[in-house]
Amino acid sequence: MPESNADQVDYWNAQAGETWARFQDRLDRQLDPLGQAAIAALKPDAGERILDIGCGCGHSSVELAARVGPSGSVMGLDVSRPMLEVARARPAAAGSGALEFLEADAQTADLSGFDAIYSRFGVMFFNNPPAAFANMRKALKLGGRMAFVCWRPYGENPWMKAPMEAAEPYLPPQPPRDPVAPGPFAFADPERVRGILEGAGFTDVRLDPLDTAIGGSNVEQSMEMAFRIGPLGAALRENPQVADTLKAVLRGVFERFDGPDGVLIPSATWIVQARNP
Repeated sequence: MPESNADQVDYWNAQAGETWARFQDRLDRQLDPLGQAAIAALKPDAGERILDIGCGCGHSSVELAARVGPSGSVMGLDVSRPMLEVARARPAAAGSGALEFLEADAQTADLSGFDAIYSRFGVMFFNNPPAAFANMRKALKLGGRMAFVCWRPYGENPWMKAPMEAAEPYLPPQPPRDPVAPGPFAFADPERVRGILEGAGFTDVRLDPLDTAIGGSNVEQSMEMAFRIGPLGAALRENPQVADTLKAVLRGVFERFDGPDGVLIPSATWIVQARNP
């Protein structure tokens, strides 16, 4: 029987999925510039059939459906039922292609016939990335292409590092991060990513760095998300007694990055492209 991602399925169907569904407007605003860069790399064309891996609340799937037009189609795939409920309620733009959402695990789902695969931060959570990408390649037509965006190392991402570092003096020592465990930064090492993709049979693998400030929410909204999402959110779930103390500390962090367009903090990602030969 194919290996599944049971732990991730449980995680994204519990508090994590519910939290992302709750904050989907803010998260879409924060991540959209990065997702748009991956869409530009993919170059969706009219009439294509595209698979959106880890589509979450469906923001990128709706955008892709608009790009392929009425003769094309997009399937958004995710394991999180709370997020897919949000996705299925999104209106499609006039003239968009057919849009459907499937609750399934990309590591094991039986899919085929797609012209392209896209993902906005949806491919770093597999417990067996080589198997997952080999299965995804089977979903592509010969000559089909893939483009996705993933995070570069934690240390290069102040949007997450700055709040966490400010909070660390008030928290118990945090366990060391496993750099290859399923999670946001599992694809930070470009050689690891290249090896996984080439080992799965992809060719023309390319990783381009993208550095841009992300956010766009106000200080209060940014604090609320930081307290619930990412490593700081995880630490506070284990240590809720320090939350009140951290409010003033974190406010100072976000105020440093606040401006006319809201709180914007530097981020570092890879735009990854590959092809099914």
